[in-house]
Amino acid sequence: MQHLLLIGAATERMQQRLAEHFQLHKLSEIDDLSGFLTEYGARISAVATNGHSGVKPLIMDACPNLKVISCHGVGYDGIDTATCVARGILVSHTPNVLNAEVANTALMLILAAYRNLLGNDAYVRSGRWLRDGAAPLSHSPDNRTVGILGMGRIGQEIAERLQVLNSSIIYHSRSPKDVPYTYYDNLTDMAQAADVLVCITPGGPSTSKLINREVLNALGPDGMLINVSRGTVVDEAELVSALQEKRLGYAGLDVFEDEPRVPEALFAMPNVVLLPHVGSATHETRAAMAALTVDNLIQFLQDGSVLTPVPECTAI
Repeated sequence: MQHLLLIGAATERMQQRLAEHFQLHKLSEIDDLSGFLTEYGARISAVATNGHSGVKPLIMDACPNLKVISCHGVGYDGIDTATCVARGILVSHTPNVLNAEVANTALMLILAAYRNLLGNDAYVRSGRWLRDGAAPLSHSPDNRTVGILGMGRIGQEIAERLQVLNSSIIYHSRSPKDVPYTYYDNLTDMAQAADVLVCITPGGPSTSKLINREVLNALGPDGMLINVSRGTVVDEAELVSALQEKRLGYAGLDVFEDEPRVPEALFAMPNVVLLPHVGSATHETRAAMAALTVDNLIQFLQDGSVLTPVPECTAI
């Protein structure tokens, strides 16, 4: 039986299925990692992990016979895919099964920010409705121009959901897509044209701090930033500054640069909605993600392939 290292949390069902096919080692139960790697590193042929935890270089280097990494998540920036390709290690992830829920989260953030959901909820709970009467007016999300950074599967799902709000969709990505929306080859120009900018691009060095001071200033004092991708895509210090100085109107954030640490300056801002990275965190979606994570590994045992390889590994 081949040996598998499990990095990060996993459901009981997921662990049961893995244990049926692999000799399972849980990183969370290993007290002496160096000693473990010395004893078992050469036997580890598979890793199950997630996009946040990834696979640290120490582990990669100590597992010379590693053949497959199955990532529980669509994002995989914690995995060094260049090294994996060079070593012939297949990397899989879990696309599509979480598209709908992440799109739902983006739409929820837009609605919550425009309609002041948190402020109105607090207004009722504090007794101010009874004491002070009607709450202040909010703003309508209808008929807005929404710029989407990243027009992949989830970006397209978000665009489809926004049709119910009569949104005009524009987008920026590395190249134009076969979609019925207006393409901008310059991110700042798109931000200038948008009321809302939704980030749903992969993380990693190539997208680090794409949302910078220039882009935030282009969005403007009435603009809204929604981030359901990776915290690294946004220059967080510049975002806080833009909100404090009212150069940006609203923000809805599900991800942060140094999770779970969130800049405390955001806590008191009534125009900001904060979520603890729960974009795909429903029982139904996580069950589908877990199943696909294991299915990829079982497929590898059967014929050396995976069901959903990351783009960098499609040629392996």
